[in-house]
Amino acid sequence: MTITRENFGAVGGREVHRYTLTNRAGLTARFISYGATLTELHTPDRQGRMGDIVLGFDKLEGYLATDTYFGATCGRYGNRITKGRFALDGKPYQLSLNEPPNHLHGGLKGYDKVVWNGAIEGDGKTLTFTHRSPDGDEGYPGNLDIRTSFQLTDANELSIDMSAKTDKPTLANLVHHSYFNLGGHGSGNVLKQELKVHSDFYTPIDGELMTTGEILSVKGTAYDFTSFKAIGRDIGKIENFGGGRVSEAGGGYDHNLVLAGVQGQMRLVVEARDPASGRAFDLETTEPGVQFYTGGYLSEAVVGKGGTKYCKYGGFTLETQKYPDSPNFPFFPQARLDPGQTYHHRMKFRFHTV
Repeated sequence: MTITRENFGAVGGREVHRYTLTNRAGLTARFISYGATLTELHTPDRQGRMGDIVLGFDKLEGYLATDTYFGATCGRYGNRITKGRFALDGKPYQLSLNEPPNHLHGGLKGYDKVVWNGAIEGDGKTLTFTHRSPDGDEGYPGNLDIRTSFQLTDANELSIDMSAKTDKPTLANLVHHSYFNLGGHGSGNVLKQELKVHSDFYTPIDGELMTTGEILSVKGTAYDFTSFKAIGRDIGKIENFGGGRVSEAGGGYDHNLVLAGVQGQMRLVVEARDPASGRAFDLETTEPGVQFYTGGYLSEAVVGKGGTKYCKYGGFTLETQKYPDSPNFPFFPQARLDPGQTYHHRMKFRFHTV
């Protein structure tokens, strides 16, 4: 496996680098230091033809101009916090409201919008980005030192390892936000692609996409992916809240699924496949939940790589995470991080064909 580095522009006087990871089989992943972002991921179809299966942009300007979070590392708290409010040890905190009246993916300038420090480590086989989020950043307490590492192995596995330490009690819930399209990033919608999710429960949302605090069974609902199912089969059954963001987005999935297994232990949680191309992957994680989003906000106004006009439902995300708004629901798995502790979140994609 090899890693190379090149210039990809600059932001605020800071140089942005692009890194290319290539394994023995020719799988290729490209990352930029702006947002610790995955910009390209080339895998073979069943005929061995390589295709780029993540949405993104050819140039840095594309990432600067949009809030799609394509491929980015999001934080300090990935997903939503209602009204941007939470308390630690009885002390209230108010976060920035970048999705009024709520807080999303770390705020107005989350980790997706900063230039990280990049380094090639581990005998040239590991790409690591680091960033210090200062005390008070977007309203969060404590200095947070973050590391996000990527490895592409000759076993066709892409591993993502996110960790953080703090000097004050704070929240830590980092999220990797790639949009996948196994037919190729410009191949249209993903509605015929199939998922199997190891999840028997989900956390419902209201019309503002905010978690209600309930944990309900997926059985008999559109959220049941306990066996392989086309993404579009039940998408029309998603609740329409009339006037809320779900209605405005035209429906689609933007929901947290509760993952089976023990939090903190790596285990298989999602299997994805495209019957047309044969591309597939398995996803393992240490996290208790996964945000499954089908790109209901995407439109042809978003022009991506190669001039592709991305369409509604043009990609799906699998953001392994703590549950949304967990600081305000004490019975959810918590994102609290204290001095002396290390936050640790691992993901591993294994690519293959069917």
